[in-house]
Amino acid sequence: MEFLRHIFAFDSNSPLLFTQFYFWAFFALVYSVFALIMEFPMAKRPVGGTPSNSPSGRPSTTKLHLRNIFLMAVSWFFYYKTSGLFLLILLFVTLSDWLIAKRIYQTSGIRKPESGKWKAQLWLALSIIIDLGLLCYFKYAYFFTNVVNDLLGTEFAVFDIFAYIGNGFSESGRFMVDRIILPVGISFYLFQVMSYTIDVYRGHVQPVKNLLDFGFYVSFFPGLVAGPIVRANEFIPQLYRPFRLSRRLFGLAVFWILNGLIKKIVLSDYLAVNLIDRVFENPLLFSGFENLFALFAYSLQVYADFSGYTDIAIGVAMLMGFYLPQNFDSPYKSRNPQEFWRRWHMSLSRWLKSYLYIPLGGNRSILGRTVKNKTAAGNFNSFITMLLGGLWHGASWNFVIWGALNGIGMIIYKVWAKMNWNIRFLLMTLLMAALWLAHTWLHAPIWNLFFVWGLILWIGTALRYIYWWYERILMKRDNLLTPKTFKTFKTFRTLESAWAIAQTFVFITFTRLFFRSGSNLDPATANQEAWETATNMVNQIGGAWNSSIIPDFLWEYRSVVLLFILGMVIHWLPTRVKRWYRIRFCTLPIWAIILITVLAIIGVYQFVTADLQAFIYFQF
Repeated sequence: MEFLRHIFAFDSNSPLLFTQFYFWAFFALVYSVFALIMEFPMAKRPVGGTPSNSPSGRPSTTKLHLRNIFLMAVSWFFYYKTSGLFLLILLFVTLSDWLIAKRIYQTSGIRKPESGKWKAQLWLALSIIIDLGLLCYFKYAYFFTNVVNDLLGTEFAVFDIFAYIGNGFSESGRFMVDRIILPVGISFYLFQVMSYTIDVYRGHVQPVKNLLDFGFYVSFFPGLVAGPIVRANEFIPQLYRPFRLSRRLFGLAVFWILNGLIKKIVLSDYLAVNLIDRVFENPLLFSGFENLFALFAYSLQVYADFSGYTDIAIGVAMLMGFYLPQNFDSPYKSRNPQEFWRRWHMSLSRWLKSYLYIPLGGNRSILGRTVKNKTAAGNFNSFITMLLGGLWHGASWNFVIWGALNGIGMIIYKVWAKMNWNIRFLLMTLLMAALWLAHTWLHAPIWNLFFVWGLILWIGTALRYIYWWYERILMKRDNLLTPKTFKTFKTFRTLESAWAIAQTFVFITFTRLFFRSGSNLDPATANQEAWETATNMVNQIGGAWNSSIIPDFLWEYRSVVLLFILGMVIHWLPTRVKRWYRIRFCTLPIWAIILITVLAIIGVYQFVTADLQAFIYFQF
């Protein structure tokens, strides 16, 4: 009985994680039953009325429904094992948004669209209020309470009404009413159901007739707790398609799973356990160089962690005949912050663009007022979108700052890209002079950082400015590119691209200082702890360095340093190279794929040095 209780009962200390053998035993059982359902012969009822055997390779409608119901039940169990009774929240929003979407469609008035528009708007507002209300309650209760207390000098405390109701029903008093716990994955599945009701209102999709089909769309377990955020028009049509898994697709699915496990365990967890977590827990115990290296290593860790999760999710879904959207596209190859957010967490970026940036006015209006200056409108709405996107990631001021910095970076780039090179060089020179004065007179670590960063930017700008003049003079003189000058131009363009990628990577990395500082903290004290961590790291990085300890650090943490270098080199490999070895793996014989998989898993788990860590994006 104890064994069965361990399997079926919720245990907060042992959630179902992709990195646990327990999950893969669970998935093996699920996949076995799934295969039996798909292979078991069933009759289907044609339009005429009498049952007939299903054509070969074409599953019956009954078989598809049975498959969908089974996978939905499995997904509910998966979420229960991950988040306990918070499953009730998932079931509630599934039912409420399904019913509301039907009412939106019915009241929108296909025959009389104008007369029913206001009713549809009311139903849509109700859906958004419910979904955002739940998100704000569970995720931002501490944040908003602290803001109100700071502004008004009050002493309000959070109160978990759901725990109170639960204690009333159970009469056990086992739920804590003075603490609100964040349900795993709530930000992801709430955004998913919100996109559904909004798209129904916009007329982009028709409401799902079957509640079970909609429940499956919301709760499909590979992407349930950490994305990608899937739109209804991307996933729901797949519920009615026959299952197909070619040998090549099987190889591709296995590749994504192995790729994700390597990213998570070999890169993310190893870097975190052996260096990053130590530094961020107490930055003052480490030198400036160690803090700086840990910050850059965190950029690789958070990418390997989150993209590793989505790789595994894509692979697991593919084995069952479902396809989740790509969520990452080598984001550290980006040449500017704007491009970075087109490559990073792509499903969230698309969601924010469709349901926040465009409704705000896009590049046409500001706060509902149409403006002639489209650039100003676009910049303002981009900044608001990034600000709220930062808040989506976490309920502390550090995440707000992180989002604001990314928004400012995008605006500066767009303005900078339209400037003449004479103006660029002049402005950068003036900025460099101001930073030098601040660095000289103020002697604060933060100004030391700004000065170094400004100097690097000025050198890059100066070199590009010189080449700009060289290019103008050469083109004016020759009026035609010679093979020699063409080779020079091509080489410089390559160097310029590498420089832009390096600048963007450094910028994104330094903004992550605020992202990491606010992660995995008690919501009640997150603001203060996050700010202290960020301040201490800035002081260490911007303070005086003891360069003599750098060789010792590189030797002592040689495995961490080598893994970091290897991870970045693989990330920066050309896309065609990655595509080549992915295709080579997919086309291997089945026995070779199985052999490589076994050897890879054995090798991967040699890197497990402590308890496997939850995926970073579980907290969001």
